Amino acid sequence: MVTQSVLLQAELSALVGAEHVYSATSGDVVDGLQPQLIVEPADIEEVSAVMRWANDAGVHLLPRGGRTKVGWGNAPRAAELILSTCRLNQVLEHAWGDMTASVQAGCTVAAFNQQLAEHNQQLALDPLWPHQATIGGVLAANDSGALRLRYGSLRDLIIGITVVLPDGTIARSGGKVVKNVAGYDLPKLLTGSFGTLGVIVDATFRLYPLPQALRTMTINVPTAVLANDLLLRVLDSTLVPVSVQLRAGTDQPVQVDVCFVGSTAAMNVQSEQLARLCLTMDCSAATAADELVPWQAREALWRDDPDAVICKTSLLPTQQAQLVGEVERLTGALRLKWDLVAQALGVGTLRLAGANEQVVLVAVKLLRSWVEALGGSLVVLSCPAAVKQRIDVWGSSPAALPVMRRVKEHFDPQGILNPGRFVGGI
Repeated sequence: MVTQSVLLQAELSALVGAEHVYSATSGDVVDGLQPQLIVEPADIEEVSAVMRWANDAGVHLLPRGGRTKVGWGNAPRAAELILSTCRLNQVLEHAWGDMTASVQAGCTVAAFNQQLAEHNQQLALDPLWPHQATIGGVLAANDSGALRLRYGSLRDLIIGITVVLPDGTIARSGGKVVKNVAGYDLPKLLTGSFGTLGVIVDATFRLYPLPQALRTMTINVPTAVLANDLLLRVLDSTLVPVSVQLRAGTDQPVQVDVCFVGSTAAMNVQSEQLARLCLTMDCSAATAADELVPWQAREALWRDDPDAVICKTSLLPTQQAQLVGEVERLTGALRLKWDLVAQALGVGTLRLAGANEQVVLVAVKLLRSWVEALGGSLVVLSCPAAVKQRIDVWGSSPAALPVMRRVKEHFDPQGILNPGRFVGGI
C-alpha cells in the first residue's frame, strides 16, 4: 500500500526534482511535531509551484533557513512539509555606487557581508549567529542587535522584497533605490512576520560603508542605577557610538559597553570624552577592544543548557535599572541564576537558569506581569518543551491582534503557513 508520504514526495519531485525532496528525520522536529518531508526549491518559480501545490493540497508548510531560530515562537499546530531556502543563496546584485544590494533569502548574513566588503560596504546588522543565520530567517524573526542604535532596525535597512504567497502568487514591493515610496509597504509587513504571510525569496537593502576601525569601551559600574544613568548620559551627549549596551548577571559585575567606529584619531577623541564622562560618575573604562563585543555577549546567553529560559524584554531606556532590580529580587527569592544583555534603546535579552521547570515558569509569569504593567513586553525565545506547553511565548495579546488576524486571513486564507506560531496563535 502506498503511504501518503510517498505520494506527496512523488508529487513534489515532479516540481523540484527527486534529489531535492527527502524525508525529514528526528533532527527536523519542531517543538515536538515531526514533519514528513523537506523540499529544496532552486528558484522563485519552483518556490511558487511548491506553495501553490501545498495550498491546493492543504499541506501545512514551515519555511526554514539556517535553523538558528527554528524553536522561536509558539509550537506550530501542524507541520507536514519544511520548505528549505538552502539553494536560494546568491547575491543577486550589488549596486555599490548606489549603496544597495539584492540577495536571496537563503544566503547567510556573513556570506552576504563578505561579498559586500569587496567594495568596502556592509549590511549594518548584527544578528545572532551570522555565519549560519540566513537573510530570510533574520527578516522573518526581525533579529537585530546593538548596532540598531546607529543604523536602525531591519525595517529601516530593507527597501525591497520578493515574496511568494501561499497561492503561488509572486509579489514584489519596494525597489532597488533608497528613495522608493510607491506601493504597499510589503518589506516592513513581512519583516517580523515569522513566516506566516509568505515565503521570502529575496530582499534589497540599503548599505553602509565599512568603518576604518572599531573600538568597544567596557565600563565597570558599581550599580545598575548608575549604569542606567551612564547609558542615558551617553545617548544625550555629543558622543556618536554605533552601539551601547548594559550587561549584568548573577556571576558578573554591572558593565556598560560603548562601541565607536571611524578613524583612529576620531575614536581616540571619542574614547577620551567617554573617559571624562565616566570620571564624573565615579566609574572608569576598564577595557578597550578592537572588536564588536555586544553581539558576542548576546550569543553567549545561548550556551548549552536545555533547561534555561531566554526571553526578550522591551522597556523604555530609562527603565533598565528597574528591570535589573526586579530580576535580582525574583531570582534571589526563587534561587535562579540570571544574565541580562540590554541594548541602549531598551530591548534586552534575559537568561534564567538553575532551577526546575516549575520554578522557571513562575519566574517568567511574574516577570512578564511586572514588565507589562510598565507598558513593556516579555517574549520567551527559548525554553524547555514542557514550559512552552504551559505558556504563550508572546505574552498578552496586543490591541492590534484583530487587524493582524485579518491580514493573515487575507494573505493565507487556508492557514497553511506556520500555523499557530505567531502572536495570538496566528
